[in-house]
Amino acid sequence: MVAGEPMRNIQSGKLVQSGSEVWARVLGQLKIEVEETAYRSFLRPLRVERVEAGELLVAAPTAFMRNWVATNYADRVLELWRQHDPAVDRVSVIVDPDVTAAARPVPLVEVPVNVEPAATPAESGDDRGYFSAALDPRFTFENFIVGKPNELAHAAARRVAETCATPGHPVPFNPLFLYGGVGLGKTHLMHAIAWYIRMQAPTRKVIYLSAEKFMYQFIRALRYRSIMDFKEQFRSVDLLMIDDVQFISGKDSTQEEFFHTFNALVDQNRQIVISADKSPSDLEGLEERMRSRLGWGLAADIHPTTYELRLGILESKAEQCGLKVPQKVLEFLAHKIVSNVRELEGALNRIAAQAQLIGRDITLETAHDLMQDLLRAGERRVTIDEIQKRVAEHFNIKMAEMTSARRARLVARPRQVAMYLAKQLTARSLPEIGRKFGGRDHTTVMHAVRKVEELVAADRNFAEDVELLRRSLQS
Repeated sequence: MVAGEPMRNIQSGKLVQSGSEVWARVLGQLKIEVEETAYRSFLRPLRVERVEAGELLVAAPTAFMRNWVATNYADRVLELWRQHDPAVDRVSVIVDPDVTAAARPVPLVEVPVNVEPAATPAESGDDRGYFSAALDPRFTFENFIVGKPNELAHAAARRVAETCATPGHPVPFNPLFLYGGVGLGKTHLMHAIAWYIRMQAPTRKVIYLSAEKFMYQFIRALRYRSIMDFKEQFRSVDLLMIDDVQFISGKDSTQEEFFHTFNALVDQNRQIVISADKSPSDLEGLEERMRSRLGWGLAADIHPTTYELRLGILESKAEQCGLKVPQKVLEFLAHKIVSNVRELEGALNRIAAQAQLIGRDITLETAHDLMQDLLRAGERRVTIDEIQKRVAEHFNIKMAEMTSARRARLVARPRQVAMYLAKQLTARSLPEIGRKFGGRDHTTVMHAVRKVEELVAADRNFAEDVELLRRSLQS
């Protein structure tokens, strides 16, 4: 029997409430019994799949939520359901990503913000006069694919989560500063930290919000003369997470308040996690003391994805969605969609929609046709001249040395880096690249590429130099 069908009373044989009506009653009772955020985070998104052979099958959008519901609520769900249908004797929870479409983003934490005593629900942004930040149930540690570009950030985030979930332990590094380009996983890791703490230590007080929202709340507090309430709320948390902190660059008053909040939390051994698009030292528009504070703890860079990491993300995403995609198609996407993870997942979603809605087979040809706009957007437009100029500036040599015959390492190594980047970032052939470097042979370019690859693998500082150049050229 599916959830919407009527059930028969096992004693009288009469039709009683439908499965959907029973589920509505079960949820209504659970809403009374459990804390509001737990209800909205874990119970409201659930869906009844079917009732069959004495089993109630409930679907959750992620494996994380399935495990949490099965461990903490399954027994009570069964007890409440049996009040209406005694024939059911067990509950199973499965994963169905489609459930997410019916679920709204859930609030990570709700903190009373009494900045305006007469605030209406519409003005406060919540039906109970609270402000809240959205927490995506997909963004857990279990769903984060780890590779070389993000392994340090992932390990640091896990350490922070584990420590914060154990009251009394000193924080490992404060703040944890996650930085990198758009769509590389900073927000995913911040949400994962919060989900972990909610699961392991639900009484811990966590605030996650964007720097823009922090500034907005600060301005409201000033406007309604409730700055002391604002200070108390933000300085009494166990973990404060601020996303996209570059937004407060140039906002002197907000920086001042954030500076004092930062110091107060550090003094109390409370954890701070911050994300930005650049490292603390590279953020413009920040006061020197603020930049210094942000660099106190651990700054973990999330580098652009490698081919192997992109392929792993696609394989994991396809598995989560129950989508059968030929390996050649996944490899094609991993090679071609290199900008960020969001575009990568968007490409896979587009292919899935084509298969499910139109019924076309997923092939390399159909994938190529569907991805034309993304492929055009991702075409390399960097010129060899730009590469030579940027590399020369970085290594402090003259532009003319890029085409000179000098073979001293001081000159030859930057020239090899420029050849390597020309091969990576342009569509030029090896002979064309060689001609742009003083008429050199294509074998010279091949040697330069191999040499740089060896040095990148062996020398971390050199690898960071090359990666910095790549990112600056692609930005």
